[in-house]
Amino acid sequence: MPKGFGNIMKQMQKIQQEMEKIQEELANKTVEGTAGGGMVKVVANGKQEILEVKIDPEVINKDDVEMLEDLIVAAVNQAREKAQELQAEDMAKLTGGLKIPGLPF
Repeated sequence: MPKGFGNIMKQMQKIQQEMEKIQEELANKTVEGTAGGGMVKVVANGKQEILEVKIDPEVINKDDVEMLEDLIVAAVNQAREKAQELQAEDMAKLTGGLKIPGLPF
C-alpha cells in the first residue's frame, strides 16, 4: 500500500466526520416558507424535513379547497428550496465551494 494512501484515508475520515457534524447542525436549523401573504406558513429543518404547517383560519374556504391546496404546495416548496440553499451553504464550508462527485449536496 502506498505511503500516501494512509493520509488519504485519514482525510476521508475527517471529511466524513465533518459531514456528519453538518447533518446534525442542519437538523437543528429551521427555515420558513410562506404563501398567500403569510396566510400559510411551513417550517422545515435544514435536512428538508417539514416540521410545522400553520394555516390562518381566514384562508380556509370549503368552497375553494384548491386555492388552499395551492398555497400549501407553494409554501412547502419555498421552505424546501430554502433548506436546500442552507445545505449548500453549509457544505460549501466543508468543500471550499467545490462540487465533489458523490457528496449528497
